[in-house]
Amino acid sequence: MAKFFQEFREFAVKGNVIDMAVGIIIGGAFTLIVQSLVADVMNPLIGLLVGGVDFSNLFVVLRPGTVAGPYTTLADAQAAGAVTLNLGLFLNAVVSFTIVAFVVFLLVRTINRLKREEAVSPASPTEKPCPYCLMVVPIKATRCGHCTATLPQPAVAEAPIDNTSTPQHMPSGKS
Repeated sequence: MAKFFQEFREFAVKGNVIDMAVGIIIGGAFTLIVQSLVADVMNPLIGLLVGGVDFSNLFVVLRPGTVAGPYTTLADAQAAGAVTLNLGLFLNAVVSFTIVAFVVFLLVRTINRLKREEAVSPASPTEKPCPYCLMVVPIKATRCGHCTATLPQPAVAEAPIDNTSTPQHMPSGKS
């Protein structure tokens, strides 16, 4: 039993689990902010633009309750026991989701942009294959340590080309 609790403790204090817990807590707080933004800022503005409609009270009565309608608010309809189709609450949920999705998109986009900036160009190679024996030698080597061949050096852009000499790896024929 003690081993079980020790394994659980090791699992619970791993960095990923703690990071996830912090993310969930912050996500819950963020949800409250988004709900307030939708209910207290966005919906009144949208309602004002479409003629003063209060979306939280936008509903359709499917079956009247014990007290006959018309019902001025959703709370009145529900108190009377009416069956309602709550279009305004659904619209609030859609607006909330859209805001959360947009914020998550911006967050992921920013993280991806930062990762691209962190990507470092690959380092210059430090080794190269010998063109004769194909063994790996240091990039600055002038002779292969395996087959002792003279290695061609990278061409310098401004150095004149000498076509009269024989290649370094081939015998000149002069003895």
